Amino acid sequence: MKIFWDSRYKEEEYVYGKAPNEYFKEVLDTITPGKILLPAEGEGRNAVYAASLGWEVYAYDFSEFAYKKAISLAQENKVVISYQIASLDELTFTKEFFDVIGLIYVHFPDPLRTKNHRHISAMLKKEGTIILEAFSTHHPEYQKINPKIGGPKMPFQLYDKTKLETDFNAFEFLTLEEKEVTLNEGKYHKGKAMVMRMRAKKK
Repeated sequence: MKIFWDSRYKEEEYVYGKAPNEYFKEVLDTITPGKILLPAEGEGRNAVYAASLGWEVYAYDFSEFAYKKAISLAQENKVVISYQIASLDELTFTKEFFDVIGLIYVHFPDPLRTKNHRHISAMLKKEGTIILEAFSTHHPEYQKINPKIGGPKMPFQLYDKTKLETDFNAFEFLTLEEKEVTLNEGKYHKGKAMVMRMRAKKK
């Protein structure tokens, strides 16, 4: 997977655009800034937006090409983000460190999904918020119509309500829905898609 993502992020353009994910922006705009973590943040569009609102931003990705583009985008927007070239298992943050964690198109495969989501959740403060948007188990129907919409090709990397309710069973769900959306996020997220959206508060 690292080879795939390095190849994608090595492209000169910002392949998912420079603007934040619409759902992430919509939710984040309603929360008082604090500390936020953005796993698998890629080219930095959501991290830079959060920093522009006054958030103390931490992000990571295992691609050095993603890192370079994220730092460049932060400099372009005159904001500071703390971005590591790392994987989830390499993070050293203490428990209950973050106020918000944004999981925007972070697709863990089923064998690791619950473990990784709970690992991430442990870093969130009580009353903290998870913001998640990811492709749903019904998304392959949209991929057949429009391959440019992107998303995982394997069903075990896609999400539904049951998976998210299982993984985040220590949370209160403020939003948990499957929704058809029209994405316009660079050249690899373009067109109609079926996604899961979740806003959940840690109990």
